[in-house]
Amino acid sequence: MKLKDYFKERFIYLLINFIGFFILACMLLLLDIKGNVVFSIFILWFFPLISYMLIEFRKANKHYNHMEEVLESLDQKYLLAEIMEKPNHLEGKLFYEIVRICNKSMHEHVNVYKDLQLEYREYIEAWVHEIKTPIASSLLIIENNKSEPIDNIGQEIKKIDGFVEQALYYARSSQVSKDYLIKKFKLSVPINHTIRRNAKDFIHRKIELELDEINEEVYSDKKWVQFILHQVISNAIKYKKEKNSKIKIYTQKNKNNIILTIEDNGIGISEMDMNYVFEKGFTGENGRKYTASTGMGLYICKKLCEKLGLGINMTSRLGVGTKVNITFPLSKFYIGI
Repeated sequence: MKLKDYFKERFIYLLINFIGFFILACMLLLLDIKGNVVFSIFILWFFPLISYMLIEFRKANKHYNHMEEVLESLDQKYLLAEIMEKPNHLEGKLFYEIVRICNKSMHEHVNVYKDLQLEYREYIEAWVHEIKTPIASSLLIIENNKSEPIDNIGQEIKKIDGFVEQALYYARSSQVSKDYLIKKFKLSVPINHTIRRNAKDFIHRKIELELDEINEEVYSDKKWVQFILHQVISNAIKYKKEKNSKIKIYTQKNKNNIILTIEDNGIGISEMDMNYVFEKGFTGENGRKYTASTGMGLYICKKLCEKLGLGINMTSRLGVGTKVNITFPLSKFYIGI
């Protein structure tokens, strides 16, 4: 708060006092009252008035400056009403009460939407678990009734299963802290699980797998890591070259982290699309040209990695291939939730 603005705000009040004093001074001068008496009256009139206004300015300025400092230091600005001090001047008290009422109303509205979001999330999770039963039954029937048309149907059902799984993990991604279980495990376990899950695609699409010996152990949630790996490897399979396709999986152990790399020699990603691959709903040129894509897989991977304290990045060259790096910190105290 500036002193100039403070007095400008009270211009009418000061103007009325000056007009009142001017009228009084004119009357006194008409009555032949000496000028020094008029000046003394001016001092007696305006000195207490200006002094009072300066004291009020100092109190208000101190209060609002403190509020600005507190607000600047807060990550969550809406918490200001919870920690601000109650002022001792009237305007500040009124403002304080208004902010408290508004803050209370906001929290009530936020809680309503939180409850709605939780209810919707619980419904999605329940629906996913219900729908997985007929999907699993369908795949089992297909396994026992081999034929080309049936196998084609099986491939489509597997796609449905993948999209259903995406829906489940997307619903859970905003509440990872309630679903994750951080444990020490061998990185080879989720990798082997994901490879077995995609084994038929490796065989049918004639993709060569080059898997290094991976013995490193990491701290994370194995279930979430399996989902992330499945999304990355599925993309590598989906956007493979017509011939001599290859996917390499290997690790690099550094002082503070382990980097898991999934590298393919597929069709690659254009430089224009690379800046948006982790954005929600982005399909890019490949997603529109080669296959139907929701643009959600990598977005969910990025979101889960951020929640679990993992790093994920991607490099790619069009027509050369794509490399995805997932970084695991070497500590069990890294979780960024």
